[in-house]
Amino acid sequence: QVQLVESGGGLVQAGNSLRLSCAASGRTFSTHAMGWFRQAPGKEREFVAAINWSGDSTYYADSVKGRFTISRDNAKNTVYLQMNSLKPEDTAVYYCAAKYYSGSTYANDYSSWGQGTQVTVSS
Repeated sequence: QVQLVESGGGLVQAGNSLRLSCAASGRTFSTHAMGWFRQAPGKEREFVAAINWSGDSTYYADSVKGRFTISRDNAKNTVYLQMNSLKPEDTAVYYCAAKYYSGSTYANDYSSWGQGTQVTVSS
């Protein structure tokens, strides 16, 4: 099972940017699709972005399309989420997740999860 640790969250003003990182351990990282999810207080965990095992295919929720970019560096065992033009509604705890081979937009399909990192966007 892949072990994941997120970092890079913080407090920013609307319109600014953050880059989240997800450091992974485990020799099978490169065979896993990766996803980012987020959860705000009182709301269900929602899909944000996903990337396939090779990094040549990405998927985004409509709410972040054009603003967020997911990428991975398999040599560094790291997945990134570049978050630009942040909005207050992006405020949430962001989680990195791993799923063997093919990706998914469903949280229940992912087998490994990080601890989460808080992103707060002020207006």
